[in-house]
Amino acid sequence: MKKEDREILREMEATDCLLDVRDVTMKFTKYEVGVDSLKELVVRALRGNLQHEQFVCLKKISFQIHRGEAVAVIGRNGVGKSTLLKIVSGILYPTRGSVHRRGKIAPLLQLGAGFDNNATGIENIYLNAAIMGYTKKEITAKLPAILDFAELGDFIHSPVKTYSSGMLARLGFSIAVNMDADIMLIDEILAVGDMAFQNKCYAKLQELREKGLTFLIVSHGAGIESLCDRAIWIERGRMVANGPAKDIFAAYAAMMTNPETSSRV
Repeated sequence: MKKEDREILREMEATDCLLDVRDVTMKFTKYEVGVDSLKELVVRALRGNLQHEQFVCLKKISFQIHRGEAVAVIGRNGVGKSTLLKIVSGILYPTRGSVHRRGKIAPLLQLGAGFDNNATGIENIYLNAAIMGYTKKEITAKLPAILDFAELGDFIHSPVKTYSSGMLARLGFSIAVNMDADIMLIDEILAVGDMAFQNKCYAKLQELREKGLTFLIVSHGAGIESLCDRAIWIERGRMVANGPAKDIFAAYAAMMTNPETSSRV
């Protein structure tokens, strides 16, 4: 570990900070359309005649999250919210900048992420929780609570490739909220499923919130304001605001209803 990394982690421990994101920039390479095969792609790249451009998804994003905070990341589609959560979880690595984490993270980023489609629900509980860093003994102890919350009945013994999107959401959410993580990452998955289960999820999140669990939640701005005490607003890959949730949500809503304001952000 580099000296700089050790110093950052010491600072985080001293302030009970669980997540430190510094100057994160993410670029993707977009290649021209019309390449018909991998062979052609490689040949044209070697010859130097493959046209491409750099797309900057995130630009110098910095923030910290301390234990017990619930933070929302809001913004319109395509501004980089989901990419940011994937970087925080370790699925993607930023082009520049750094992300430092403390404690166990429970990522709930997209339906079926981390699942083996050919394995049963039960098998995927063990697989998913093991990826999160839990032992088989720890997972077995949590299994009754996971099954009870998911309410999948006998489907829990069926391959997850037979599950509906709502069933996948039930399974993924149930694993994440029952594994006693230090910080939970949620990427709009609560929009999936029936209304009764969505209400159950929000009630569970509120319960965990009251117990001091730390959240980072991606949303378009509706439904989670009451859960969060802080919000980060991203537009065109840049963080335009970071402050009290009530104020940021209000400013975002005002921008969305005013096209002239929207064009200036």
